[in-house]
Amino acid sequence: GVPRVWSEGGYRGQGIKIAIVDTGIDPDHPDFAGRIVAGKGFTSESYVDDNGHGTHVAGIAAGSGAASGGRYMGIAPEASLYIAKVLLADGSGMMSDVMAGIEWAVEQGVHVIGLSLGGPAPCDGTDALSETCDAAVEAGVVVCAAAGNQGPGPRTVGSPGCARRVITVGASTDDDTVASFSSRGPTGDNRVKPDIVFPGVNIISCRAKGTGMANVIDDYYTEASGTSMATPHAVGTAALLLQARPDLKPAQVRELMMATALSLNLDPNTQGAGRADVYKAFMAIAPAPEPT
Repeated sequence: GVPRVWSEGGYRGQGIKIAIVDTGIDPDHPDFAGRIVAGKGFTSESYVDDNGHGTHVAGIAAGSGAASGGRYMGIAPEASLYIAKVLLADGSGMMSDVMAGIEWAVEQGVHVIGLSLGGPAPCDGTDALSETCDAAVEAGVVVCAAAGNQGPGPRTVGSPGCARRVITVGASTDDDTVASFSSRGPTGDNRVKPDIVFPGVNIISCRAKGTGMANVIDDYYTEASGTSMATPHAVGTAALLLQARPDLKPAQVRELMMATALSLNLDPNTQGAGRADVYKAFMAIAPAPEPT
């Protein structure tokens, strides 16, 4: 339902600051031209993406589709981007670097943080990374975290997807089932996770120059699957909702997404509230039209 939010509301993420905490970004990709406000490397000096994952994620959240004539546009194509490179070229990283990246993003005054990464499962939300995420939410930032790709067994959600205050995102398919790889709850302390699912299978988005992640489409795009791809759909959605209603608190953004989701009639620890319906969420908060 995102294109209807663009066309009917005119909302495309303008003025909303999104942080992608990942493997960095390709700063020269046409789909991000003029919208990368700040970037910082926590694994080295540079925030340039030498893996491809972060660029793909950033494109889903906020790519303009410029290199594809608008075909492969992200959810919030006019949002501003803040990039924390916290993972290495091989995709691995230190929890302390991820935490530092989150704290930097909060200092930058971002509205939404996307975390398409995770540690081993299960977890109960008391680990340092989960607590850092919860602190970011307490500071007023919407934090979206991947459930993980350890499904379909139960208790497969790792940190920070097990954090209490984040929006934990599982992956749905084009035919509205939950991807078998999508991690399932409950958490180590028996809370329901994920909170919601978004599309995460065969997602085409931006390719970082010189990287060959997943199924390369052309010079500028590649196709990948994972809860890593579902999560930035939630990030971009949060940006659209916050643009429409800047007064929304992070907990209200999560409640809004969940209350308007389409149930896939699966266990809550598989689907959360169901598959997001962005247009329905938008309509629930859209200002009433002026009387004629």
